[in-house]
Amino acid sequence: MADLHARLGFVSEAARTIWLHEAAPPKPAPGAPCNGCGLCCAAEPCPLGVLVSGRRRGACRALAWDEAEARYRCGVATGRHLRWLPKPLVRRWIAAGQGCDSTLERS
Repeated sequence: MADLHARLGFVSEAARTIWLHEAAPPKPAPGAPCNGCGLCCAAEPCPLGVLVSGRRRGACRALAWDEAEARYRCGVATGRHLRWLPKPLVRRWIAAGQGCDSTLERS
């Protein structure tokens, strides 16, 4: 069972499991450029994600898998959610280009 979980790519945090796409890239080191691993947004929404998701815990509803790029993308940044928000403002609110700020580790 552990091999199956490892192949599917999940993170366990105490009694919490975060499921990620098996083709998701590995989580970068904190401060390294975002590579779309999805771990941070799957763990909890950012402040903008709270507006989209209507919750402060659990996966952000705006998190979307991009099959063509084999990575996760923010649905607000791509225009799937809250299309009326200016893109520069969205990028600032989700800290795009600031580097990985997640201290969670993928197992």
